[in-house]
This record gives sequence, C-alpha cells and structure tokens, in this order.
Amino acid sequence: MLPILLIVTSHEKFYPTFWKIIRVWSFFLIYGMGFRLEIEKEQEIEKDKSYMFIANHASFLDPWIMVVMSKNPIVFVGKKELVKVPVFGFFYRKVVIMVDRSSEKSRKRVYDMAKNKLKNGTSIGIFPEGLVPEEEVVLAPFKDGAFSLAIEYKTPIVPQIYYDCKRFFSWNYFKGGPGKVRVKQCNFIETKQLSQNDRKKLRASAFDLIYKNLITDKKYMEDTHKASQKP
Repeated sequence: MLPILLIVTSHEKFYPTFWKIIRVWSFFLIYGMGFRLEIEKEQEIEKDKSYMFIANHASFLDPWIMVVMSKNPIVFVGKKELVKVPVFGFFYRKVVIMVDRSSEKSRKRVYDMAKNKLKNGTSIGIFPEGLVPEEEVVLAPFKDGAFSLAIEYKTPIVPQIYYDCKRFFSWNYFKGGPGKVRVKQCNFIETKQLSQNDRKKLRASAFDLIYKNLITDKKYMEDTHKASQKP
C-alpha cells in the first residue's frame, strides 16, 4: 500500500480518500487479529457533518475502533512520540495533529490546527484523558481541549465507550487475546446553546456519562480490579 499512501497523504485535498483506505484497513486489522465488534448505537451520525468524537483510552486498539465507527473523515489529535515508529511515523506525521503535552506552545498549536479542521467540515477525534491511564484506573480526568473546541464551533460531541479493549489488547504485552469487543455510541451531547463559561460543566457531564457506563459494566470492573491487585 506504500505507493498509494504516498499519493493520498501528499496533499490535504486527498484526505477523504486516505480516510476510506484507513477505514478498510481498520476493519482488516481488527478482525484479522481475531477481534469482533459488538456495536450499540443510541444515535447515528449524519453524513458530511462535523463532530467531536471522544472515548475512554486503554488500548492500542482504541483509535482503530473510532475509525471504524465513522464514515465521515476524522482527524485525530495524538502524541508526538509515535512519529518515531518506523514507516508508520512518516504517515502519522502527515495526517494527525501532533501534541507535545509538556509544551504549552505545542498545545496552543494543536488547538489552532483543530479549529481549522472543524472550520473545513472535518470531525476531530480526541481521547480527552490526554494519556493512557494505568490499568487499575477506571477513567482518568478529562482535559478541556475537546470541549472548548466543541463549544466554539457548536459541534456535537459523540461519546463512545470501549468496554473490552483493556482486557483483550492492553499496553501489557503479556496479557490479552482475541474476543468480542463491545462498543457503545451514546446519544450526542449538543453544544449549540453553550458558551465557554459552560466548558467545565460540559466536560463534567461527558466524564460522568462515560464513567457511569464503565463502573456499571461487570467485566470492565473485574479487569480493573485485577489490575489493582498486581504486585
């Protein structure tokens, strides 16, 4: 696929084509590794509309699932460290808005670039925890960025919950295996009537929604408890 990827990442106008390729690849990757998705959707996205996609982050698998969940192109905000991965890093640099969490200048640049993407009708994908928490953590506190952008551009927030990624494909190389991965797309959170003064309230509402779904899931909590018992 290298020649094709070189072409479709050479200019921003080719991004919709790149997205289609990556979406097909995501299906192949997920199912080829022995996973199968069980998807519940309380609300469907509309074609050619911008959204702010958010989800809990506990696995290598999470971004690929978010890609599968949307036919509309999404641009991700991701950590700059992945640029160092051979071959993958070359394309990652071209299609992801990279952030250096230790740099205030980098965080501002990310905000400006994401604003430009939303202005042009593209959706944004952010894992608002801003990190991958330790396995014994149910859900780490959310950062403000996704919610500030959603309010500024009156973009609906699409909360997604990934129940099983931590168990089947975590950051622990000695743990996991194939299985059914349950995914829930909740009703969207509208931002049309909100101002930046409502940012913290919006962030808290989104956090509570995902957190409550996770703590009421028996399998997720069993896995989290096991992780907390490790020596």
